[in-house]
Amino acid sequence: MEETIAGAQDTQTAGHVPQQRGESLLESAVRYAEERHWDVVPGSWLEAVDGVPYCSCRDVSCPAPGAHPARPDWAAQATGSATVVRRMWQQQPTASILLPTGRTFDTLSVPESTGFLALARMERMELSLGPVTLTPDRRMHFFVLPGAGAKVPDLVRKLGWSQSSLDLLALGEGAYVAAPPTRLGSRGAVQWARRPTPANRWLPDAEELISPLTYACGRDR
Repeated sequence: MEETIAGAQDTQTAGHVPQQRGESLLESAVRYAEERHWDVVPGSWLEAVDGVPYCSCRDVSCPAPGAHPARPDWAAQATGSATVVRRMWQQQPTASILLPTGRTFDTLSVPESTGFLALARMERMELSLGPVTLTPDRRMHFFVLPGAGAKVPDLVRKLGWSQSSLDLLALGEGAYVAAPPTRLGSRGAVQWARRPTPANRWLPDAEELISPLTYACGRDR
C-alpha cells in the first residue's frame, strides 16, 4: 500500500489499513473489507502492449485507464465480505480497487491545490478528518458520512457561493472512488493524503468540512 504522501499530518501508525509499499491489490482490497468494513469491487485493469499500459476496456482514448468499472452491474457486485473479495482478486489479480460511495461514506472531491490548502486550514482548526486520497489526475477526495450529495449545495449556498461556481463535487450513491494502490494508466497510483487509521474510523459530516473546502475553492479561483 502506498504510504501517506509527504507533508500530510498522520500521527497514528498502529492498526491502520496497511501502509507497506509493494502490497498487492488483493491484500489491499481484503484489508479495506476486513479492517474498514468498506464495500469493494474490482474494476478494469492495465494491460501492457509494447511496454505501454492500456486499459482492459480496449478503448484507446479511455479517460481513466485501469481505474473504472469493468461491468455495468459493478454496484451490485460490490461486497464487504473478505472471502468474496479475495476470490474476486484471485480471478483477476491486477484489477483496480473501486470503493462505492453512498454506502459507508461519501467523498468531497476538489482539485489537488485546493485540497492541500483546505487540509492546512482544517489542521489549524483542529477538525477531525477522515481518510483523504490523492489521485494521479490531481484530485483529492475527503471521506465524509453518507448523504453529502444532498447537503452540499445548500451548505455552499449558505456560505455565499453557488456550487456551479466552485470545483467542489460530492460523490454519493451510484458513484465510486479508486483506492490505493490502484494505478491510473501511466499517470501513477492513487495515494493516501491521510490514510485510514483507528483515529479516523468515525467520519466527519460534510457540514464540518464545507467551510474550509469552500474557502479554499474560492481562493483557488
